[in-house]
Amino acid sequence: MKIAIPATGDAWTARMDDRFGRARGFFIVDTETKETTYVDNQANMETGHGAGTSAAQSVVDAGVQLVITAEVGPKAGSVLKAAGIEVLGGVEGASIADAYDRYQEGSLEESGDGS
Repeated sequence: MKIAIPATGDAWTARMDDRFGRARGFFIVDTETKETTYVDNQANMETGHGAGTSAAQSVVDAGVQLVITAEVGPKAGSVLKAAGIEVLGGVEGASIADAYDRYQEGSLEESGDGS
């Protein structure tokens, strides 16, 4: 399974970005291979409108099945939901490694999709 976490950087030690649509990027972990990739979201950081839906589409295009985020807006949530991507929350300000550990422990909660 591929998991995406909005991130301020491309390393395990980077902080989670509390924003989804305007996150600096997405740290993606393949839970089976432990391979990681980083999807830059710079173009959406300065967009007037549609940042969330564009970011959500980037996550969909990356083949992600789960997003761990502090919050997701209604339009982005709709895109993720339509693609069958689960959204978990309950963690803010943590490092990417901490957020992933909390996922593995089962301590994250199902997040509303913003709608």
